[in-house]
Amino acid sequence: MDGKRVGFVGLGLMGAPMAANIAKAGWAVTGWNRSGKAFGDLRGVERAAEVAHLRDEDAIIFMLPDLPFIEEAAQALLQSWRGAPPKPGTAVVIMSSVSPTAVQQFGQTVHEASGGNASVVDAPVSGGTKGAEDGTLAIMVGADEFQFEALKPLLETMGTTVRRMGPLGSGSLAKACNQLIVGTTTAALAEAAELAERSGMDVEALFDVLSGGLAGSRVLDNVGPRLAAKDYAPTGPAKFMHKDLGFVLESAGAAGSAVPLATAAVELYAELRRQGLGDQDLAVVRQTIANLSPTPTATSRSN
Repeated sequence: MDGKRVGFVGLGLMGAPMAANIAKAGWAVTGWNRSGKAFGDLRGVERAAEVAHLRDEDAIIFMLPDLPFIEEAAQALLQSWRGAPPKPGTAVVIMSSVSPTAVQQFGQTVHEASGGNASVVDAPVSGGTKGAEDGTLAIMVGADEFQFEALKPLLETMGTTVRRMGPLGSGSLAKACNQLIVGTTTAALAEAAELAERSGMDVEALFDVLSGGLAGSRVLDNVGPRLAAKDYAPTGPAKFMHKDLGFVLESAGAAGSAVPLATAAVELYAELRRQGLGDQDLAVVRQTIANLSPTPTATSRSN
Protein backbone atom coordinates (compact mmCIF):
# COMPACT_ATOMS: atom_id res chain seq x y z
CA MET A 1 0.00 0.00 0.00
CA ASP A 2 1.53 3.28 -1.14
CA GLY A 3 -1.28 5.57 0.01
CA LYS A 4 -3.90 6.07 2.70
CA ARG A 5 -7.11 5.65 0.71
CA VAL A 6 -9.58 3.04 1.93
CA GLY A 7 -12.94 1.78 0.72
CA PHE A 8 -15.31 0.34 3.31
CA VAL A 9 -18.28 -1.87 2.39
CA GLY A 10 -20.85 -2.56 5.10
CA LEU A 11 -21.54 0.17 7.64
CA GLY A 12 -23.63 -1.69 10.19
CA LEU A 13 -23.27 -1.99 13.98
CA MET A 14 -19.62 -2.98 13.64
CA GLY A 15 -18.64 -1.46 10.31
CA ALA A 16 -19.73 2.13 10.97
CA PRO A 17 -17.55 2.69 14.06
CA MET A 18 -14.66 0.82 12.44
CA ALA A 19 -14.80 3.11 9.39
CA ALA A 20 -15.09 6.15 11.65
CA ASN A 21 -11.94 5.16 13.54
CA ILE A 22 -10.00 4.77 10.29
CA ALA A 23 -11.07 8.27 9.27
CA LYS A 24 -10.13 9.69 12.69
CA ALA A 25 -6.63 8.30 12.18
CA GLY A 26 -6.21 10.42 9.06
CA TRP A 27 -7.12 8.02 6.27
CA ALA A 28 -9.36 9.03 3.39
CA VAL A 29 -12.36 6.69 3.71
CA THR A 30 -15.05 6.16 1.11
CA GLY A 31 -17.88 3.85 2.14
CA TRP A 32 -20.76 1.96 0.60
CA ASN A 33 -23.80 0.66 2.41
CA ARG A 34 -27.08 -0.71 1.10
CA SER A 35 -28.98 1.77 3.28
CA GLY A 36 -28.03 5.44 3.14
CA LYS A 37 -29.12 5.93 6.76
CA ALA A 38 -25.71 4.71 7.87
CA PHE A 39 -24.14 7.97 6.70
CA GLY A 40 -26.39 10.19 8.82
CA ASP A 41 -24.11 10.38 11.87
CA LEU A 42 -20.95 9.02 10.26
CA ARG A 43 -18.31 11.73 10.08
CA GLY A 44 -15.23 11.65 7.88
CA VAL A 45 -16.55 8.98 5.48
CA GLU A 46 -17.48 9.88 1.92
CA ARG A 47 -20.30 7.98 0.27
CA ALA A 48 -19.83 5.87 -2.85
CA ALA A 49 -22.85 5.29 -5.06
CA GLU A 50 -21.63 1.81 -6.03
CA VAL A 51 -19.07 -0.68 -4.74
CA ALA A 52 -17.35 -0.59 -8.15
CA HIS A 53 -16.52 3.08 -7.54
CA LEU A 54 -14.04 1.89 -4.90
CA ARG A 55 -11.92 0.11 -7.51
CA ASP A 56 -8.92 2.46 -7.23
CA GLU A 57 -8.62 2.56 -3.44
CA ASP A 58 -5.46 1.17 -1.83
CA ALA A 59 -7.53 -1.24 0.26
CA ILE A 60 -11.20 -2.21 0.22
CA ILE A 61 -12.60 -3.55 3.48
CA PHE A 62 -15.72 -5.72 3.53
CA MET A 63 -17.76 -6.01 6.73
CA LEU A 64 -20.93 -7.84 5.65
CA PRO A 65 -22.69 -10.77 7.39
CA ASP A 66 -21.10 -13.61 5.40
CA LEU A 67 -19.05 -14.37 2.31
CA PRO A 68 -22.03 -14.84 -0.07
CA PHE A 69 -23.07 -11.24 0.71
CA ILE A 70 -19.51 -10.11 0.01
CA GLU A 71 -19.34 -12.03 -3.27
CA GLU A 72 -22.62 -10.45 -4.39
CA ALA A 73 -21.52 -6.94 -3.41
CA ALA A 74 -18.14 -7.38 -5.15
CA GLN A 75 -19.50 -8.60 -8.50
CA ALA A 76 -19.42 -5.22 -10.26
CA LEU A 77 -16.05 -4.39 -8.69
CA LEU A 78 -14.47 -7.58 -10.03
CA GLN A 79 -16.06 -7.01 -13.43
CA SER A 80 -14.51 -3.56 -13.51
CA TRP A 81 -11.11 -5.05 -12.71
CA ARG A 82 -11.48 -7.61 -15.49
CA GLY A 83 -11.78 -4.70 -17.94
CA ALA A 84 -8.97 -2.64 -16.39
CA PRO A 85 -6.88 -4.17 -13.60
CA PRO A 86 -6.35 -2.17 -10.40
CA LYS A 87 -2.94 -0.94 -9.34
CA PRO A 88 -0.55 -3.62 -8.06
CA GLY A 89 -0.76 -4.25 -4.34
CA THR A 90 -4.47 -3.51 -4.01
CA ALA A 91 -5.82 -5.30 -0.92
CA VAL A 92 -9.30 -6.75 -0.44
CA VAL A 93 -9.70 -7.14 3.32
CA ILE A 94 -12.44 -9.47 4.58
CA MET A 95 -13.16 -8.52 8.20
CA SER A 96 -16.39 -10.51 8.51
CA SER A 97 -16.59 -13.99 10.04
CA VAL A 98 -16.44 -16.31 7.02
CA SER A 99 -15.55 -19.86 6.09
CA PRO A 100 -11.76 -20.42 6.13
CA THR A 101 -12.07 -22.62 3.05
CA ALA A 102 -14.41 -20.36 1.10
CA VAL A 103 -12.31 -17.24 1.68
CA GLN A 104 -9.35 -19.01 0.06
CA GLN A 105 -11.51 -19.74 -2.98
CA PHE A 106 -12.62 -16.11 -3.06
CA GLY A 107 -8.96 -15.11 -2.95
CA GLN A 108 -8.34 -17.05 -6.14
CA THR A 109 -11.33 -15.40 -7.82
CA VAL A 110 -10.05 -11.92 -6.93
CA HIS A 111 -6.53 -12.79 -8.06
CA GLU A 112 -7.80 -13.89 -11.47
CA ALA A 113 -10.24 -11.00 -11.93
CA SER A 114 -7.58 -8.40 -11.09
CA GLY A 115 -4.86 -9.82 -13.29
CA GLY A 116 -2.90 -10.68 -10.17
CA ASN A 117 -2.83 -7.05 -8.97
CA ALA A 118 -5.24 -7.48 -6.04
CA SER A 119 -5.08 -9.99 -3.21
CA VAL A 120 -7.47 -11.05 -0.47
CA VAL A 121 -6.57 -10.87 3.20
CA ASP A 122 -8.90 -12.24 5.87
CA ALA A 123 -8.85 -10.21 9.08
CA PRO A 124 -11.90 -11.03 11.22
CA VAL A 125 -12.37 -9.26 14.52
CA SER A 126 -13.40 -9.91 18.10
CA GLY A 127 -14.51 -7.38 20.68
CA GLY A 128 -18.10 -6.60 19.75
CA THR A 129 -19.63 -3.21 19.15
CA LYS A 130 -17.84 -1.70 22.15
CA GLY A 131 -14.47 -2.80 20.79
CA ALA A 132 -15.41 -1.41 17.39
CA GLU A 133 -16.40 1.93 18.90
CA ASP A 134 -13.33 2.16 21.14
CA GLY A 135 -10.89 0.97 18.48
CA THR A 136 -9.78 -1.90 20.72
CA LEU A 137 -10.71 -4.89 18.57
CA ALA A 138 -8.62 -8.04 18.39
CA ILE A 139 -7.85 -8.62 14.71
CA MET A 140 -6.78 -12.06 13.43
CA VAL A 141 -5.04 -11.82 10.07
CA GLY A 142 -4.54 -14.39 7.32
CA ALA A 143 -1.91 -13.05 4.91
CA ASP A 144 1.70 -13.44 3.90
CA GLU A 145 4.31 -11.45 5.82
CA PHE A 146 4.60 -8.68 3.23
CA GLN A 147 0.82 -8.16 3.02
CA PHE A 148 0.53 -8.13 6.79
CA GLU A 149 3.22 -5.51 7.29
CA ALA A 150 1.69 -3.33 4.57
CA LEU A 151 -1.77 -3.49 6.13
CA LYS A 152 -0.79 -3.36 9.80
CA PRO A 153 -0.94 0.48 10.12
CA LEU A 154 -4.49 0.42 8.73
CA LEU A 155 -5.61 -2.43 10.96
CA GLU A 156 -4.14 -0.74 14.03
CA THR A 157 -6.57 2.16 13.57
CA MET A 158 -9.32 -0.32 14.51
CA GLY A 159 -7.68 -2.69 16.96
CA THR A 160 -5.11 -2.91 19.72
CA THR A 161 -4.30 -6.58 19.20
CA VAL A 162 -3.34 -7.25 15.58
CA ARG A 163 -1.71 -10.61 14.90
CA ARG A 164 -0.79 -12.52 11.77
CA MET A 165 -2.04 -16.09 12.22
CA GLY A 166 -0.71 -17.55 8.96
CA PRO A 167 -1.65 -17.51 5.25
CA LEU A 168 -5.05 -16.64 3.80
CA GLY A 169 -7.78 -18.49 5.71
CA SER A 170 -5.85 -18.55 8.99
CA GLY A 171 -7.56 -15.44 10.32
CA SER A 172 -10.96 -17.01 9.74
CA LEU A 173 -9.87 -20.23 11.43
CA ALA A 174 -8.68 -18.23 14.45
CA LYS A 175 -12.05 -16.45 14.56
CA ALA A 176 -13.82 -19.82 14.41
CA CYS A 177 -11.81 -20.91 17.46
CA ASN A 178 -12.73 -17.64 19.17
CA GLN A 179 -16.42 -18.25 18.49
CA LEU A 180 -16.15 -21.81 19.77
CA ILE A 181 -14.99 -20.42 23.11
CA VAL A 182 -17.43 -17.49 23.21
CA GLY A 183 -20.43 -19.51 22.08
CA THR A 184 -19.95 -22.43 24.45
CA THR A 185 -18.99 -20.19 27.38
CA THR A 186 -22.07 -18.02 26.90
CA ALA A 187 -24.24 -21.13 26.74
CA ALA A 188 -22.66 -22.51 29.93
CA LEU A 189 -23.26 -19.21 31.71
CA ALA A 190 -26.87 -19.22 30.50
CA GLU A 191 -27.37 -22.73 31.87
CA ALA A 192 -25.85 -21.69 35.19
CA ALA A 193 -28.11 -18.64 35.35
CA GLU A 194 -31.25 -20.68 34.72
CA LEU A 195 -30.23 -23.38 37.21
CA ALA A 196 -29.43 -20.80 39.88
CA GLU A 197 -32.64 -18.80 39.46
CA ARG A 198 -34.87 -21.88 39.41
CA SER A 199 -33.15 -23.00 42.62
CA GLY A 200 -33.89 -19.70 44.35
CA MET A 201 -30.44 -18.14 43.99
CA ASP A 202 -29.70 -14.56 42.92
CA VAL A 203 -27.99 -14.71 39.52
CA GLU A 204 -26.14 -11.43 39.93
CA ALA A 205 -24.67 -12.64 43.21
CA LEU A 206 -23.65 -15.91 41.57
CA PHE A 207 -21.90 -14.17 38.68
CA ASP A 208 -20.19 -11.77 41.08
CA VAL A 209 -18.60 -14.59 43.05
CA LEU A 210 -17.77 -16.54 39.88
CA SER A 211 -15.94 -13.55 38.45
CA GLY A 212 -13.52 -13.63 41.40
CA GLY A 213 -12.57 -17.27 40.87
CA LEU A 214 -11.36 -19.59 38.15
CA ALA A 215 -14.67 -19.28 36.27
CA GLY A 216 -14.05 -15.58 35.72
CA SER A 217 -13.61 -14.55 32.08
CA ARG A 218 -14.09 -11.64 29.71
CA VAL A 219 -17.19 -13.43 28.39
CA LEU A 220 -18.63 -13.41 31.90
CA ASP A 221 -17.71 -9.74 32.34
CA ASN A 222 -19.31 -8.69 29.04
CA VAL A 223 -22.28 -11.03 28.63
CA GLY A 224 -22.96 -11.89 32.26
CA PRO A 225 -24.85 -8.68 33.12
CA ARG A 226 -27.15 -9.16 30.13
CA LEU A 227 -27.75 -12.80 31.04
CA ALA A 228 -28.57 -11.87 34.64
CA ALA A 229 -30.91 -9.04 33.61
CA LYS A 230 -32.45 -11.01 30.72
CA ASP A 231 -31.52 -8.05 28.52
CA TYR A 232 -31.62 -9.32 24.97
CA ALA A 233 -31.47 -6.02 23.07
CA PRO A 234 -29.09 -6.83 20.22
CA THR A 235 -25.47 -5.80 20.30
CA GLY A 236 -25.05 -8.37 17.54
CA PRO A 237 -27.60 -10.96 16.31
CA ALA A 238 -27.35 -14.34 18.02
CA LYS A 239 -28.02 -16.14 14.72
CA PHE A 240 -24.48 -15.33 13.61
CA MET A 241 -23.12 -17.61 16.34
CA HIS A 242 -24.85 -20.54 14.69
CA LYS A 243 -23.17 -19.62 11.39
CA ASP A 244 -19.75 -19.24 13.00
CA LEU A 245 -19.96 -22.54 14.85
CA GLY A 246 -20.75 -24.16 11.52
CA PHE A 247 -17.33 -22.97 10.35
CA VAL A 248 -15.81 -24.71 13.39
CA LEU A 249 -17.37 -28.01 12.31
CA GLU A 250 -16.25 -27.45 8.71
CA SER A 251 -12.66 -26.77 9.78
CA ALA A 252 -12.66 -29.65 12.24
CA GLY A 253 -13.79 -32.01 9.50
CA ALA A 254 -10.95 -30.86 7.25
CA ALA A 255 -8.39 -31.21 10.05
CA GLY A 256 -9.71 -34.50 11.43
CA SER A 257 -10.26 -32.98 14.88
CA ALA A 258 -13.05 -33.98 17.25
CA VAL A 259 -15.10 -31.02 18.50
CA PRO A 260 -17.80 -32.42 20.82
CA LEU A 261 -18.56 -29.08 22.49
CA ALA A 262 -18.90 -27.28 19.16
CA THR A 263 -21.16 -30.06 17.89
CA ALA A 264 -23.49 -29.67 20.88
CA ALA A 265 -23.38 -25.87 20.63
CA VAL A 266 -24.32 -25.85 16.95
CA GLU A 267 -27.50 -27.74 17.80
CA LEU A 268 -28.30 -25.40 20.71
CA TYR A 269 -27.93 -22.29 18.54
CA ALA A 270 -29.91 -24.00 15.77
CA GLU A 271 -32.69 -24.42 18.34
CA LEU A 272 -32.33 -20.73 19.21
CA ARG A 273 -33.03 -19.89 15.58
CA ARG A 274 -35.93 -22.34 15.41
CA GLN A 275 -37.45 -20.52 18.39
CA GLY A 276 -37.34 -17.28 16.39
CA LEU A 277 -34.76 -15.63 18.68
CA GLY A 278 -31.93 -15.21 16.17
CA ASP A 279 -32.19 -11.43 15.77
CA GLN A 280 -31.78 -10.81 19.51
CA ASP A 281 -28.54 -10.57 21.48
CA LEU A 282 -26.31 -13.59 22.04
CA ALA A 283 -27.47 -13.60 25.67
CA VAL A 284 -30.89 -14.76 24.45
CA VAL A 285 -29.49 -18.28 24.50
CA ARG A 286 -30.66 -18.16 28.13
CA GLN A 287 -34.25 -17.83 26.89
CA THR A 288 -33.66 -20.76 24.53
CA ILE A 289 -32.62 -22.89 27.51
CA ALA A 290 -35.59 -21.65 29.53
CA ASN A 291 -37.92 -22.66 26.71
CA LEU A 292 -36.35 -26.12 26.60
CA SER A 293 -36.74 -26.61 30.35
CA PRO A 294 -39.59 -28.92 31.41
CA THR A 295 -40.82 -26.51 34.10
CA PRO A 296 -41.13 -22.97 32.70
CA THR A 297 -40.38 -19.98 34.89
CA ALA A 298 -42.81 -17.10 35.18
CA THR A 299 -40.69 -15.15 32.68
CA SER A 300 -40.60 -17.88 30.05
CA ARG A 301 -44.36 -18.52 30.46
CA SER A 302 -45.04 -14.85 29.80
CA ASN A 303 -42.93 -15.00 26.62
